[in-house]
Amino acid sequence: MTRRVSGRHLGQHFLSDPGLLRRIVDALEPAPGDTVLEIGPGRGSLTAQLAPRVARVIAIEKDRSLADQCGMWNAECGIRNVEIVVADALKLDWHGFMPHSALRTPHFKVIGNIPYNITTPLIEKALTPPLPARIVFLVQREVAERLAAAPGGKTYGALSVGVQAVCRVELLFRVPAGAFRPVPKVDSAVLRLIPLAEPLVAPAETAAFRRFVTACFSRRRKQLRNVLAAVCDQEGGTVSAELAAMGLDPAARPETLAPSEFVRLLRWSGRL
Repeated sequence: MTRRVSGRHLGQHFLSDPGLLRRIVDALEPAPGDTVLEIGPGRGSLTAQLAPRVARVIAIEKDRSLADQCGMWNAECGIRNVEIVVADALKLDWHGFMPHSALRTPHFKVIGNIPYNITTPLIEKALTPPLPARIVFLVQREVAERLAAAPGGKTYGALSVGVQAVCRVELLFRVPAGAFRPVPKVDSAVLRLIPLAEPLVAPAETAAFRRFVTACFSRRRKQLRNVLAAVCDQEGGTVSAELAAMGLDPAARPETLAPSEFVRLLRWSGRL
């Protein structure tokens, strides 16, 4: 399992501890009939743990030399239910590899060790409908903490709200830098995303919701009435009255609001 670190040079860090790899696979709750999309299999250490427990693995690896190593590892282990795709996971149509029928949408799960520098776009892609049943990502610890943060915390922000509006976010456990070879400069964490049966925003509303929340958090130190007056181009007095009518404190800060409250404000703003 490979960890890539953003920066001037692309670094590759490998996780091979069987115990940690099993815990990561366990977090996906794999079933014998599952189709699993694995992002960045690297040399194939996680793939080897995952493949015997599911029906099919589609492993997407951008680095051809690593894809070849993954294929050799699978061959040595006698694994035959893995399809290795040499491609950029951000550009590839993931759903094109999923089983389809006239009666249901694709059912699949996603797992992967996510490059630090493209964590957010990969999560956004994973949450593009039709959604997987489970997503388990190994990410930079700070990113995991931001995604799982509760309202009011220092790490709670637009990314937290955007993801929590459509998923239950669980930070399962941390993985120290020393578990990788070579050792990276940061710790990692295993994050599980479970799409909500009834998301707070519909797929057609997601882009507008993200823009609205991002605009609010760009003024996170200001009071809510001033934030919305600027974002919605309305008079502060009018905004204060509207907030009070909704049971929201006009003097509150954006970071104190739950995702559901941002949804209420978006609908009130008429910016959909």
